[in-house]
Amino acid sequence: MFNKKKTNMELEICEQTKIVPYILMKYIDPQTGEIKIDLPQNITKIILVASGSSYHCARFAIELIEKISKIETRAIYSSEFLLKSVIPHDENTLYIFITQSGETSDTIKSLERVKSISNLPTLCITNKENSTIWNLSDYQVACYAGEEKGIAATKSFTSQMLCLILISLKLIENSNADKNLITRYKKSLFSIPATMEKALAKRAEIKKLAKILAKEKNIVITADGISYSLAKEAALKIKETSYKNISAAILGEFMHGHVAVLNNKSTLIYISVDKISERSILNLKKIKADYNPKLVIIGLVDNLLNPNYIININCENEIQQLFANVLIIQQLALEIALKLKRNVDNPKGLQKVVKDKI
Repeated sequence: MFNKKKTNMELEICEQTKIVPYILMKYIDPQTGEIKIDLPQNITKIILVASGSSYHCARFAIELIEKISKIETRAIYSSEFLLKSVIPHDENTLYIFITQSGETSDTIKSLERVKSISNLPTLCITNKENSTIWNLSDYQVACYAGEEKGIAATKSFTSQMLCLILISLKLIENSNADKNLITRYKKSLFSIPATMEKALAKRAEIKKLAKILAKEKNIVITADGISYSLAKEAALKIKETSYKNISAAILGEFMHGHVAVLNNKSTLIYISVDKISERSILNLKKIKADYNPKLVIIGLVDNLLNPNYIININCENEIQQLFANVLIIQQLALEIALKLKRNVDNPKGLQKVVKDKI
C-alpha cells in the first residue's frame, strides 16, 4: 500500500488503526462501559488552549462538546492566550491544555497564567506522562500515541481527537443528559479502526489526486462547522510537508471577498463530515459557475453537486466520518510531498516546538 522505503510519517499514519483500540481499552471499562477519566463536577464552560495541530483538535472539539454535552466551549491559540489582557475565569470553568510533547512552551506558560490568577481546574491531554504540563495540571489524560518521530502530527492528532471525544462523553455521564445518546456514540467508537482501514485502502485514488494537486499553484480548502478544523489541519499538513502556499477557510466567510483568489487557476477542496447544507451547496455551485476551479470533495457529497473528484468512506455517524476524513487528508499530504520529493519527516526549517528550544 505504501512506498517500499517507508518514512516515519507513513508508518505513523498506519499505526493509528492500532492506537485507537488501545485508547478505548484504556479508557472504557469492558464490564460497565463507564469511561475511566477523572473530571471535575458541575462544569458549565470549557476553554481549550493549544497550538498547531493540537489547536485544530481543540477547534473540532468545540462543535462536538457543545453538541454532545451542551456545555459552552471555546478554543484559543496558546500564543494568543498569552497576549490577552483579560482571560476567561468564570466559575465552574474547566481549562483543557493540549500538547503532544507536554513541553510546548506557550501552552505551558498559558497554564501557568491560569494558575497564577485563579483556582479554576486544569486538565491536560498529552502524549507524555510526567512531562511539565502533566505535572502542572490538576487532571491528566494520556493520549497513548507512542513516540512520534515525524514532524507532521498524525497519530498524535487522532489520539487527541479520540481523547476529546471520550471527555465529551464523560461529561454526559456526569450529567442527567440522554444516556441512550452516550451508548450509541460509545458503540460506534469501536468501529473507528475498521473505518480507518477503509480510508487506508483508498490509497490508489489518493495518489491520483495528489499527482494533480502537486502541480497546482493555488489550492483553497474550505469546510463548514465541525469540518473546518479538518480544513485547517489539511492545509497545515500540506504546507509543512510540501511547502505549498495553501489556505483554509469557512466556506460562507470565503464568499466575502476571499473568493476572488479563484480568478487565478485554482483547485477548491471542500471537506464534509455532515450532510452538506443547502446554503453550502448554493455557494459551491456559484463558485463553480463564476470561477470554474477544479472541485474536490473529501467526505459526504450531495448529488446536486458535480465535483471533479470525490474521495469518501460511507460512515455510521459524524465521529466515524471525522476519522475517515483525517486519514484521507493525512495520506493526501504525504503523497503530494512525495510527488514533490520533499523530506516529509524533516521538513526544511521545522522542528517540534518544545520548552527547551525556545
